[in-house]
Amino acid sequence: MIVTNIEIIPGRKIVKHLGMVQGNTVRSKHAGRDIMAGFKNIFGGELKGYTELLTESREEAVDRMKQQAQAIGANAILNVRFSTSSVAAGAAELFAYGTAVVLE
Repeated sequence: MIVTNIEIIPGRKIVKHLGMVQGNTVRSKHAGRDIMAGFKNIFGGELKGYTELLTESREEAVDRMKQQAQAIGANAILNVRFSTSSVAAGAAELFAYGTAVVLE
């Protein structure tokens, strides 16, 4: 499955447009990560626990998007975008979406 943020794949022709596909995950913060983040806010530096959380969230959202695309017969997802939003206190959603297509 080709997954890209561009609208076309050079040298490939779109033969079928299948519509938008999406994947999301909602994650909450871990108390231990919050404590370490509090120290980092005082002294500065990367919040590695949150970086790991967002990386895992992105991977899960993309995997879910790819599963949805495969289920409708796509072999590529173009123009992929990501969005985040706060869902509740201490919880956030990571949303991935793109256009499912069949390429030659």
